[in-house]
Amino acid sequence: MSRVSWQSLSLDARRELIELGEEATIDVPAVLAVTNLATPLPDEIEPIPDPPVDRVPDEIPLSLGPARRLSLGVWSSLGPLDRYAFAKIAEKGRTDRAAEAYAEIIGQTAVSTHLGASGGARMVGVGEKPVTVRTAVGRSVVTMSETAFRKLESADVGKGDVLGTARIAGILAAKRTPELIPLCHHVALTRVSVELELEPATWSVRILATAEAVDRTGVEMEALVAASVAALTIYDMLKSSDRGMVIGPTELVRKSGGRTGDFER
Repeated sequence: MSRVSWQSLSLDARRELIELGEEATIDVPAVLAVTNLATPLPDEIEPIPDPPVDRVPDEIPLSLGPARRLSLGVWSSLGPLDRYAFAKIAEKGRTDRAAEAYAEIIGQTAVSTHLGASGGARMVGVGEKPVTVRTAVGRSVVTMSETAFRKLESADVGKGDVLGTARIAGILAAKRTPELIPLCHHVALTRVSVELELEPATWSVRILATAEAVDRTGVEMEALVAASVAALTIYDMLKSSDRGMVIGPTELVRKSGGRTGDFER
């Protein structure tokens, strides 16, 4: 569409055209309905393929120069429209326009994909990641006094079944992780398990939480939240016997699946 055709459209029509262009799947009839309002009518051209997601096109780093870095992680986290805009600017070799686009689209995202261009926190887009099997195991420990441990060991706790309650609390917490951690995505959990083991030598309870999902993003936070909430539940149910209990360390033991591969402590 030429500049004259674009300027002939009303502001509402321009907004509608932009919104249609931001969709993952373009509604061609809806686009034509808007563009047919322009004067003169735009010419039809062959569809231009989107830039690749799995690599940064060579011309983009050249247009940005060494002072502006654009990692694959940041590139793949951009929306399709932003990647397309970047690629078109880079094709023209306009370093000044590339610098402006970098400031507007990338900005602080170059430091972390969890930061927006202006530096504010944001949720990373995962829509274009492949759906794979994701697993993660989180661990936590609750260490207490001998008195509290003996009560737990002998099931002599006024509030009831400590370990059973902690297990259920951990499982429920894993399922509600996005409500607790602001930037987490909802994932399709297929299994959550929480195992608790008494350690008489250290008067402690060792917690091992496993989360599994078939989804586009990992389940590390679900496993860690499950272990953490199970530990907090143990503290709550035993605090009348020992308010000085210590929780931790809480840590990721291992994870598998996804672009970053496997991890094991």
